[in-house]
Amino acid sequence: MSHTNYLTPEGEAKLTAELQELKGAKREELSQRLRSAIQMGDLSENADYHKAKEDQGFLEGRIQELESILRSAVIIDSSQVRDVVSIGSRVTIQEADFDPETYHLVGATEADPRNGRISHESPIGRALMDKKVGQIAEAETPGGKIKFKIISIE
Repeated sequence: MSHTNYLTPEGEAKLTAELQELKGAKREELSQRLRSAIQMGDLSENADYHKAKEDQGFLEGRIQELESILRSAVIIDSSQVRDVVSIGSRVTIQEADFDPETYHLVGATEADPRNGRISHESPIGRALMDKKVGQIAEAETPGGKIKFKIISIE
Protein backbone atom coordinates (compact mmCIF):
# COMPACT_ATOMS: atom_id res chain seq x y z
CA MET A 1 0.00 0.00 0.00
CA SER A 2 1.44 3.34 -1.06
CA HIS A 3 1.50 6.32 1.27
CA THR A 4 1.22 9.80 -0.22
CA ASN A 5 4.20 12.00 0.58
CA TYR A 6 3.57 15.73 0.33
CA LEU A 7 6.70 17.66 -0.63
CA THR A 8 7.48 21.27 -1.35
CA PRO A 9 9.42 21.83 -4.59
CA GLU A 10 12.49 22.55 -2.41
CA GLY A 11 11.97 19.30 -0.50
CA GLU A 12 11.69 17.33 -3.72
CA ALA A 13 14.91 18.91 -5.03
CA LYS A 14 16.73 18.16 -1.78
CA LEU A 15 15.65 14.48 -1.77
CA THR A 16 16.46 14.10 -5.48
CA ALA A 17 19.95 15.55 -4.91
CA GLU A 18 20.51 13.21 -1.95
CA LEU A 19 19.38 10.24 -4.05
CA GLN A 20 21.76 11.16 -6.88
CA GLU A 21 24.63 11.55 -4.39
CA LEU A 22 23.90 8.16 -2.81
CA LYS A 23 23.54 6.37 -6.15
CA GLY A 24 26.67 8.01 -7.56
CA ALA A 25 29.54 9.15 -5.36
CA LYS A 26 28.53 7.32 -2.17
CA ARG A 27 27.97 3.98 -3.91
CA GLU A 28 31.32 4.32 -5.70
CA GLU A 29 33.10 5.20 -2.46
CA LEU A 30 31.55 2.18 -0.76
CA SER A 31 32.48 -0.17 -3.59
CA GLN A 32 36.11 1.06 -3.30
CA ARG A 33 36.04 0.32 0.45
CA LEU A 34 34.66 -3.15 -0.20
CA ARG A 35 37.29 -3.92 -2.88
CA SER A 36 40.03 -2.74 -0.55
CA ALA A 37 38.70 -4.80 2.37
CA ILE A 38 38.34 -7.93 0.19
CA GLN A 39 41.96 -7.61 -0.94
CA MET A 40 43.08 -7.85 2.69
CA GLY A 41 42.16 -11.52 2.73
CA ASP A 42 40.24 -13.63 5.30
CA LEU A 43 36.78 -12.06 5.29
CA SER A 44 35.57 -13.91 8.40
CA GLU A 45 37.73 -11.74 10.66
CA ASN A 46 37.93 -8.62 8.52
CA ALA A 47 36.31 -5.75 10.46
CA ASP A 48 36.69 -3.32 7.55
CA TYR A 49 34.79 -5.70 5.27
CA HIS A 50 31.98 -6.24 7.79
CA LYS A 51 31.65 -2.50 8.42
CA ALA A 52 31.56 -1.77 4.68
CA LYS A 53 28.88 -4.45 4.16
CA GLU A 54 26.83 -2.96 7.01
CA ASP A 55 27.22 0.53 5.53
CA GLN A 56 26.19 -0.87 2.14
CA GLY A 57 22.97 -2.20 3.69
CA PHE A 58 22.16 1.22 5.17
CA LEU A 59 23.00 2.98 1.90
CA GLU A 60 20.81 0.69 -0.21
CA GLY A 61 17.99 0.99 2.35
CA ARG A 62 18.14 4.79 2.19
CA ILE A 63 18.16 4.68 -1.61
CA GLN A 64 15.03 2.50 -1.58
CA GLU A 65 13.37 4.81 0.96
CA LEU A 66 14.10 7.93 -1.13
CA GLU A 67 12.91 6.27 -4.34
CA SER A 68 9.68 5.25 -2.62
CA ILE A 69 9.11 8.76 -1.21
CA LEU A 70 9.74 10.40 -4.58
CA ARG A 71 7.61 7.86 -6.45
CA SER A 72 4.57 8.61 -4.26
CA ALA A 73 5.24 12.34 -3.87
CA VAL A 74 2.62 15.00 -4.40
CA ILE A 75 4.33 18.34 -4.96
CA ILE A 76 2.76 21.20 -3.03
CA ASP A 77 2.01 24.31 -5.04
CA SER A 78 2.54 27.05 -2.47
CA SER A 79 2.12 29.85 -5.03
CA GLN A 80 -1.67 29.70 -4.79
CA VAL A 81 -3.43 32.39 -2.78
CA ARG A 82 -5.33 30.66 -0.04
CA ASP A 83 -8.13 31.72 2.24
CA VAL A 84 -8.03 28.42 4.15
CA VAL A 85 -5.09 26.57 5.66
CA SER A 86 -3.80 23.67 3.57
CA ILE A 87 -0.54 21.84 3.04
CA GLY A 88 2.01 24.38 1.85
CA SER A 89 0.46 27.30 3.77
CA ARG A 90 2.49 29.55 6.02
CA VAL A 91 0.25 30.22 8.99
CA THR A 92 0.71 32.74 11.78
CA ILE A 93 -1.09 31.75 14.96
CA GLN A 94 -1.34 33.20 18.43
CA GLU A 95 -2.08 31.33 21.62
CA ALA A 96 -3.68 33.42 24.40
CA ASP A 97 -1.16 36.02 25.64
CA PHE A 98 1.87 34.54 23.87
CA ASP A 99 3.70 36.09 20.92
CA PRO A 100 2.47 35.05 17.45
CA GLU A 101 4.28 32.14 15.83
CA THR A 102 4.51 31.32 12.13
CA TYR A 103 4.57 27.77 10.82
CA HIS A 104 4.96 26.31 7.36
CA LEU A 105 2.58 23.36 7.00
CA VAL A 106 4.41 20.58 5.12
CA GLY A 107 4.20 16.83 4.63
CA ALA A 108 5.58 14.54 7.31
CA THR A 109 8.75 13.87 5.27
CA GLU A 110 9.83 17.53 5.50
CA ALA A 111 8.65 18.30 9.04
CA ASP A 112 11.22 20.16 11.13
CA PRO A 113 9.43 21.83 14.07
CA ARG A 114 12.56 23.55 15.35
CA ASN A 115 12.68 25.45 12.08
CA GLY A 116 8.96 26.23 11.91
CA ARG A 117 8.03 23.41 9.53
CA ILE A 118 5.24 21.28 10.98
CA SER A 119 3.53 18.26 9.50
CA HIS A 120 -0.11 18.45 8.47
CA GLU A 121 -0.42 15.18 10.42
CA SER A 122 0.81 16.68 13.72
CA PRO A 123 -1.75 17.71 16.36
CA ILE A 124 -1.33 21.43 15.58
CA GLY A 125 -1.20 20.77 11.82
CA ARG A 126 -4.44 18.76 11.92
CA ALA A 127 -6.11 21.50 13.99
CA LEU A 128 -5.06 24.15 11.44
CA MET A 129 -6.23 22.35 8.30
CA ASP A 130 -9.17 24.00 6.50
CA LYS A 131 -9.38 26.89 9.00
CA LYS A 132 -9.66 30.56 7.98
CA VAL A 133 -8.09 33.75 9.32
CA GLY A 134 -9.75 34.75 12.58
CA GLN A 135 -10.90 31.25 13.46
CA ILE A 136 -9.91 29.54 16.69
CA ALA A 137 -8.29 26.11 16.41
CA GLU A 138 -7.90 23.61 19.22
CA ALA A 139 -5.22 20.92 19.35
CA GLU A 140 -4.66 18.05 21.75
CA THR A 141 -0.89 18.03 22.31
CA PRO A 142 1.30 15.94 24.63
CA GLY A 143 1.35 19.00 26.92
CA GLY A 144 -2.45 19.22 26.98
CA LYS A 145 -5.16 20.99 25.02
CA ILE A 146 -4.22 24.32 23.45
CA LYS A 147 -6.32 26.93 21.65
CA PHE A 148 -4.95 29.46 19.21
CA LYS A 149 -6.25 32.02 16.78
CA ILE A 150 -5.24 32.10 13.14
CA ILE A 151 -3.75 35.53 12.45
CA SER A 152 -2.72 35.14 8.80
CA ILE A 153 -2.36 32.61 5.99
CA GLU A 154 0.23 32.95 3.21
